[in-house]
Amino acid sequence: MNKKLIAALTTLLVLIPTASNAAFKSSTLQVPTIAILDTALDTSIPAFQGKIAYEVCIIQWKTCPNGQEFMEGPGSSVLPLNVMSNRNFNHGTQMASVAIASNTNMQVVFIRIIGNTIFGDRQAVSPAYIAKALDWVAANKDKFNIQAVAMSQGHHNLIAGANYCPVNSSVNSSVIKLTTLGIPSFFASGNLGDAKRVDWPSCIPESISVGATTDNGEIAYYSNNDDKLLDFLANGTSKIIYPGGTTGYGVGTSVSAQVAAADWIALKQSRPGLTYDKYLSLLSSTALVSKGVQGTYKKLINLQGAING
Repeated sequence: MNKKLIAALTTLLVLIPTASNAAFKSSTLQVPTIAILDTALDTSIPAFQGKIAYEVCIIQWKTCPNGQEFMEGPGSSVLPLNVMSNRNFNHGTQMASVAIASNTNMQVVFIRIIGNTIFGDRQAVSPAYIAKALDWVAANKDKFNIQAVAMSQGHHNLIAGANYCPVNSSVNSSVIKLTTLGIPSFFASGNLGDAKRVDWPSCIPESISVGATTDNGEIAYYSNNDDKLLDFLANGTSKIIYPGGTTGYGVGTSVSAQVAAADWIALKQSRPGLTYDKYLSLLSSTALVSKGVQGTYKKLINLQGAING
């Protein structure tokens, strides 16, 4: 996955979505987990019981529940329901529900990275704090058996030209570090229908950029694409759960990134002991062909094919 990157990332980013917690009691979690970086999580939802391994909050504006920029443990990812139900903050609950439904044999470590103002609006995110969240994953991967990262937040304020992807050394370095540890970072490609550019941070070389397909396997019209930078496609439609427990259907590359990460963990569960490169090769070599306005690509993840490959 050779991707050329130039330019500097702005200091602050406005990331946009592209679904009873018990205290951690063991020094090593046996069940594999996915680390989801997102807005907030309604841990009271029945479907999440026994599925939330841990909660973390890393926000530069000191708007974690404890009034600081860092908090971990039960309650770290939550907000009052009236705030969490706002469209700006219901995304995290949706994504957790997608991940859990996609692989019922894993748990979630939820890291809240989006702060809220007193008016309930989203606060901008510094790349340094995204890097802090990724570094927390690296430092705690063994304690929580973290097997993959999924972040369905991104931005499309990208420079024009072939080398359009902003560079931020801290985020790039954090993704690279996770890769060397065998932990992939799945990022949503974005939902603007751009046929030539994917969102940041899915354009980072060592990340895994995921676009969306429809239920019938066609590339979704809204899914951002880049012939060289998009790594995989996955289903972008899923039943979701909103804060408060109501259900609906989510559509977008936000969904597909969670599905792809859950499939990676399922592949590792079915074929343990392989290298990072081997898992990546299995997913690539067994991928299915998908067509759309973006073109025709052999990138649609075929989990069963990879397990049997």
